[in-house]
Amino acid sequence: MPSIFSYQSAEVDWCESNFVRSAVIAEYYNTDGTSLFSFLLLAPLNLLVLEGAEPPRACGRMELCHLKVSLLLAGLFSMYFHMTLSYVGQLLDELSILWTLAVAYSFWYPQCYFPKCIKTRKHFFWLTGITTVISTLMSFVKPTLNAYALNCIAFHLLYLTRQELKKCKDKRVHRMARVMVMWWVLAITSWISDRWLCWLWQAINFPYFHSFWHVLIAMSLLYCCPLVIYFDVSYEMPSFKPKLEYWPSDSWPVVVPYVTLEEPHKQC
Repeated sequence: MPSIFSYQSAEVDWCESNFVRSAVIAEYYNTDGTSLFSFLLLAPLNLLVLEGAEPPRACGRMELCHLKVSLLLAGLFSMYFHMTLSYVGQLLDELSILWTLAVAYSFWYPQCYFPKCIKTRKHFFWLTGITTVISTLMSFVKPTLNAYALNCIAFHLLYLTRQELKKCKDKRVHRMARVMVMWWVLAITSWISDRWLCWLWQAINFPYFHSFWHVLIAMSLLYCCPLVIYFDVSYEMPSFKPKLEYWPSDSWPVVVPYVTLEEPHKQC
């Protein structure tokens, strides 16, 4: 019986052919190609957006620290998994995403959507923590289902975005949400195509859609993070007025969005 650390001991193998371009990297493009691009370039941009947009409140530094660690681990574990296709790599890849989502929910989930039995953020921390522990244990039962379950969480995030957009009249926010959804649709289409239509892509010698998924989902997160910060400021610091900006210019087809905060104003 192979070790759980052994190469190709995972229950999942993506469409890209193994060990074609390297003797030590199982899936070269999923590890070193576009995935490395999304980890080394787009993920740090997400962190810069969060760093610049974080409202000046006491717990802000702790929130950013937790999220930075989670995002970095998710990127590293993803690269390790696609390099080895090991069972441990698969679980670390999937669980790091689960833990990153848990951190984001714990700190930024709007209090108005809390279950009626939850009265404070501290109680919600406990609920999120218990749910994460149970989900972590359940992920060992049938690891092949983990990725599908994690992708389903996106539908809840899209629902929350839709609910928030109903309350918001800012056209920039609606524009950013549309762009975020566009990147997510392209990402999930690439993921499903790689998973379900592998026979077709291998027949035409183009089995690289999972590497596209990495880049496209990173692009979606690049727009998702400022939206989360924008809504968080609106709820938690109503004396500040958040405003979405784009770097380098609004007219560019691909931009780095970020949030600026106007000076506090008196509450009437």
